[in-house]
Amino acid sequence: MTPLFRYLTPQVLVSRVGHIVRVLPSRTLHCTFKMSCVNPVKRVGILGGTHGNELSGVYLVKKWLKDKSPVTRGTFETTVCISNPKAVEKCVRYIDTDLNRVFTDDNLSPKVENMSGPNLPYEILRGRNLNSVFGPMGSEDCFDVVLDLHNTTSNMGNCLLVERPNNYLMFHFANYVQQFLHCPVFSKPLDGPFYSAQSMSKHGIGIEIGPQAHGTLDADVYQRMEKITHYVLDFLDKFNQGEEFPACSVEAHRITEKIDFPRDESGDLTAMIHPKLQGKDWQPINPGDPIFLTFEGETICYQGNSTIYPAFINEAAYYEKRLAFWAMEKIQVSVPPLKVQK
Repeated sequence: MTPLFRYLTPQVLVSRVGHIVRVLPSRTLHCTFKMSCVNPVKRVGILGGTHGNELSGVYLVKKWLKDKSPVTRGTFETTVCISNPKAVEKCVRYIDTDLNRVFTDDNLSPKVENMSGPNLPYEILRGRNLNSVFGPMGSEDCFDVVLDLHNTTSNMGNCLLVERPNNYLMFHFANYVQQFLHCPVFSKPLDGPFYSAQSMSKHGIGIEIGPQAHGTLDADVYQRMEKITHYVLDFLDKFNQGEEFPACSVEAHRITEKIDFPRDESGDLTAMIHPKLQGKDWQPINPGDPIFLTFEGETICYQGNSTIYPAFINEAAYYEKRLAFWAMEKIQVSVPPLKVQK
């Protein structure tokens, strides 16, 4: 589906027909997509253990591998899978490299120079194997939907990860789930990059719930992940049966910037998340608000010109990625009515 707009500058959205969409002072952007019908969903994949120490998805998928009836619906086929079995066995995020970053054309193609042979990182080989089952990525033969189950150490609560923000079926997922519980939408920019496991499918979505320490289980987090998975499957089943979903407006948060910790010349940390920011995912940061505290006790404040909304604050797995939190802008997505293509 072709979006009606594209970014020209951080301040202005311009549609393909030349209409300027006003940017509100709060940086809430109003985005509209062209209406069309969507083909029925025939195959759904549910992945757990893409990161081997995020245990809610691991143990949900293990349960469903023993008895698939809870995630079976009458109008589509469901496939459940432990994405990264070696990492799950060792209870680590990954073996050689992050599996949730390998789903690119270069990594998935054995014909690309320097990307073949037995000495490739395990996760690239595993990514190719998964792509042969749930993909091929970007083709008409790939799975219709892949749900990828994740945990975070950040205080994100319930969250839906939308990798392709111009796919309005995903926002109908979100609107349906939000009728039952609070579940913010985390969205990437229109131009990506796209590299996660959910990218293998036409309509991939991630379910991310926290806080939960890696390598542990929290019963409340586990149960919320199970509920959200069932809500998404129920939505898809109703969609396939011909239920029409009216136009809706969905609030989402879209990445604008990657914020790293302050560091010295050698790359070592010189500050940590400020106590007033810790645990405040999704809460607005205004210019002048404290965001970091140096080891000497000095407060470092946000120097931006506008309000941002932080996500994945102090996520343990993101220290190696040089990420203290994502800076987000709040957008309002106007989604047209949805019905199945007959």
